[in-house]
Amino acid sequence: MNIGIGLPVGDPGLLTAWARRADAGPFSSLGLLDRVVYDNPEPLAALAVLAGATSRIRVQTEVLLAPTRDTVLLAKQAATIDRMTGGRLVLGLGIGTRADDYSAVGADMRTRGRRLDEQLAVMRRLWSGADHSDGIGPIGPRPSRRGGPEVLLGGFQPAALERVARWADGYLAAAPVPMVAGLFDTVREAWREHGREGRPRLVAQLNVALGPQRLLDEAREALLSYYAFTGAADRMAAGLLTTRAAIRESITALADLGADEVVLYCYGLDPDQVDRLADVM
Repeated sequence: MNIGIGLPVGDPGLLTAWARRADAGPFSSLGLLDRVVYDNPEPLAALAVLAGATSRIRVQTEVLLAPTRDTVLLAKQAATIDRMTGGRLVLGLGIGTRADDYSAVGADMRTRGRRLDEQLAVMRRLWSGADHSDGIGPIGPRPSRRGGPEVLLGGFQPAALERVARWADGYLAAAPVPMVAGLFDTVREAWREHGREGRPRLVAQLNVALGPQRLLDEAREALLSYYAFTGAADRMAAGLLTTRAAIRESITALADLGADEVVLYCYGLDPDQVDRLADVM
């Protein structure tokens, strides 16, 4: 099973150091969260920089709030990164739950699920090289990967899980370990019902911090800030894994559930965590 690193968003200036260390180690991907109204780097711009600073590791949005973006430009940006990295982009997409993210860009939050369906159809068509529409030609570049970048979808509602089978290559479960089994099973069942060949790629996340107490405190504060809007920030912070034994146990549990990759999300800023987490594997 692959293990990725989820990058902290508190200081974009540190991310190149994180990326280079992860690229030199045993990690499979670099994940980056997305918000509009928050002090975080824009993920596609940041991952483009990090892809240029690395040579093999995949760069992964987890998840990009696609309905807050223009569809055609998103397709073009993703195809550009995919082409220039030789297929190293994984496009994790979702709809989010923050009204302010939608208000800030003038998008309608109420129709975000339907809009994501429409966006996925358009992007798949553009990545195939087809014309944009009557009188408007194709929009390049053609992605390195046939059919476009690998697409993972996040979410918890039935419509979101069924959407994976209709449009995506796999599913991203940003959920506590006890919830993951049911989510994975629902995605697999939808995959079969839609007659998809093979199986969906299944990715899970764990929130982790390894280091001295000051780092653990910093990570908990970052978690509390990021999830304050949910009303469950204390529960999220309480679930932070801070020992090698706890991280190993959770990785093993997710592997037993069929996860193809587990992304270890770091909220403390110290890049030395990359080396500490490598020792866990």
